[in-house]
Amino acid sequence: MLRFLSLLVVVAFSLAGCASFSPYSISEGTLERNLQNVIENFDRQQLRAGSPLSVSMSDADITLGPDGRDVAVLDLAGQVSVNVLAARLPVDIVLKLEGAPVYDSEEKAVYLRRLKLLDSRIDSPMFSGDLKPITDNVMRVVAQMLETMPIYRLDDSDIRQRLFGVVPMDIRVAPGRLEFVTREN
Repeated sequence: MLRFLSLLVVVAFSLAGCASFSPYSISEGTLERNLQNVIENFDRQQLRAGSPLSVSMSDADITLGPDGRDVAVLDLAGQVSVNVLAARLPVDIVLKLEGAPVYDSEEKAVYLRRLKLLDSRIDSPMFSGDLKPITDNVMRVVAQMLETMPIYRLDDSDIRQRLFGVVPMDIRVAPGRLEFVTREN
């Protein structure tokens, strides 16, 4: 057991030493797929809790590091439905958000924080355009979801990712990807 722990420490320090040269990274495509799963899980939880609001996403596009900035821009398209009296009132919605990717080492997960609404549109049988009260409410729901549910979580079944959970890590936004790097004190 002591040999295993010693080996683990040596591998972790080796990994920490070369993380700046060859960081583990997460692509935009991986984050987009994870985001769709997060929204599906959030919708299921809300419906189970009795919420009349249902959210589905038809498209998610994440751009990491636009213009060299440490942010993620999300272009989301989907539908919000209000289920009342056995009727479903669907509203198509398009949101463009910007947020800062943040790595929580205790949760071993990446969250989007400090979200800002850049653009929004809705389309329903009753209205089309930007209706601020509706988009503000949807934005609050999306912000709550993204700030409490990670868009990426390290996979403990992958030895490399498990080791990243042992070493003090941060993330760095690079064009097209998030890179795990050793934390600088």
